[in-house]
Amino acid sequence: MIHPPPSLSPTTAVDTGTTPDAGAGPRLPGPAPGAPVLYADGARVVRGGTAVLQDVSLTVRPGEHWALLGANGAGKTTLLGLLGALVHPTQGTVEVLGHRLGRVDLRELRAAVGHVNPRHPLRSPLRVRDVVLTGLANSVERQPRWEPTRAEVARAERLTAALGLAERRDARWPTLSQGERARTLIARALMPEPRLLLLDEPATGLDLPGRELLLTALDTLRRERPALATVLVTHHLEELPPGTTHALLLRDGRALAGGPVAEVLTDGQVSECFGLPLTLSRDAGRWTVRAGRSG
Repeated sequence: MIHPPPSLSPTTAVDTGTTPDAGAGPRLPGPAPGAPVLYADGARVVRGGTAVLQDVSLTVRPGEHWALLGANGAGKTTLLGLLGALVHPTQGTVEVLGHRLGRVDLRELRAAVGHVNPRHPLRSPLRVRDVVLTGLANSVERQPRWEPTRAEVARAERLTAALGLAERRDARWPTLSQGERARTLIARALMPEPRLLLLDEPATGLDLPGRELLLTALDTLRRERPALATVLVTHHLEELPPGTTHALLLRDGRALAGGPVAEVLTDGQVSECFGLPLTLSRDAGRWTVRAGRSG
């Protein structure tokens, strides 16, 4: 039986996001009320003389949950790097949390964005709670001569429990399953109370129970942090949380369609995106896809 993680309600697990914990450190001012948390206009990225992303535009507002979909090499991870302030666009405009890339310290901006990468390059056998605490400084390892405050430790404990890892908080990173690592990294990304959470193929390598636990945690997070915006990269529609509100389809570095999921995730547009006739269906918010046209 799959046991979902406990509730992420503010009183028992995750704060509302309006006020950071004491000791969370200085933060860049966020966007004005009602303004987008992400804005890209004509974004283009060129590497080695080749355009890997071409003229992509996107607007993500608070409380929206976007999926970036496309085959391998479509430009999903490159676009996520722009949205996470990891790289600059070669051309075009990108604004993250109201700050235009090229006019802001990227290190400060990255610290205000939660970024979940299943290929997290941790080498040390840190305990789960220590991995979560590294989210405060957006570092991979524990910083030398740094000790968290009691408030920070308490917050890490709450997040660890909220993601269903209370009994594993002292487990070492190398001993964790892929699913446990994915949920640990989400807790880590939530430590600085981000307004934006980016997830780069978070279900990579998960078995069925691990995937379902992950999606349950993400959907609970959506319900109980209504102002948080998320962008999730995948090429499997089955990995989309039920609360996904919008989607952007990418092919060969270009955006084919973007907007509310009901308008974007159609048989014709997804078939064009992946270069294969596909039929989509949706039940209780979850998507399935099979090859071939319906009928």
